[in-house]
Amino acid sequence: MLITSRDTGRWVIPKGNPIKGLASHEAAAEEAYEEAGVRGIACPSPIGSFSYTKRRRTRRNRDLVVTVYPVAFVEQVGDWPERHQRETRWFDLPRAAAAVDEPELKALIAAFRAPVIPASLAQRVLPALRTQARKRIPMVAWFQALMPKQGRFFDQFEAHAATLVAGADALARLLHNQGPIAENIAAIVDHEHAADDITREVLQDVRRVFVTPFDRSAITSLIGVMDDAIDQMNGTAKSIELYEVTSFEPQMRDMAGIVVEAARITAEAIPLLRSLNTNSARLHDLTARLIRIEGDADDIHDAGLRALFKAHGAAAPMDFIVGREIYSHLEKIVDRFEDVANEIQGLVIDHA
Repeated sequence: MLITSRDTGRWVIPKGNPIKGLASHEAAAEEAYEEAGVRGIACPSPIGSFSYTKRRRTRRNRDLVVTVYPVAFVEQVGDWPERHQRETRWFDLPRAAAAVDEPELKALIAAFRAPVIPASLAQRVLPALRTQARKRIPMVAWFQALMPKQGRFFDQFEAHAATLVAGADALARLLHNQGPIAENIAAIVDHEHAADDITREVLQDVRRVFVTPFDRSAITSLIGVMDDAIDQMNGTAKSIELYEVTSFEPQMRDMAGIVVEAARITAEAIPLLRSLNTNSARLHDLTARLIRIEGDADDIHDAGLRALFKAHGAAAPMDFIVGREIYSHLEKIVDRFEDVANEIQGLVIDHA
């Protein structure tokens, strides 16, 4: 979503000054609403920054630095404070990068999501490689005729990553009180069941298929930690349902924002496994961000527990115990995404 600047009419992202009483990512989300009518789930871990010169009609320009936070889109409301002062427009990423003036912002937008290699391309390339191999080594043709076809591991990984994104979105809506609690919990449970089905298919293919793209242990480890992440989302939802929790601490909502961002990064990284050599640099950047935001989540978790203990530790110990369990599940979700990053890094080291 880009908007026009009130001063010059050029395309920019929603942004503004820090707001007293709000954390930086909360202020960013507030600016997105005020300037573009967008409501969403803000991640407290920034994706980068850019510098620009703020032009004023008085010609007293100012050099500023903008910190950029990802906000997972929920809705664009029908009316907002600056609706009649700016134009708003949705762009695809290449056109958005081309539309803005600031070089650093162009780079941030262009790098936000890497192109996905479609399965059809891999299916076209692999038979060609096998044909070349058969021509060079006749024994290969005989041996390949005896081997079962490759499994659908890449497709299965990508399908599982999609359940992570959907589950994280439902979890964030739950903790931000976006929609009925029961519906969000049911959505998380459904996504977890779908993920379980995919995991079972992967494990069956590992046993059944003779040729695998990676070591069997690497395949089972990667799908295992991905499944652990959505299992912990399900555990969070179950705890909320069991204890009938209806309101959530700010730090819980912040951790949900990190879970959404971690799922998005994972969904971007998984398709890149189809071509490790080509995508190793991008995979390094994505896994480094996963590990970095896991550290941010640890800090938010600790701050949340301290605040929870001060508020409820002595006066309402059961509230503290329930809150601590929810925090524990949230921390474990992000920990599992760090495990995903470590597994992907291991694949890059071994195969790229």
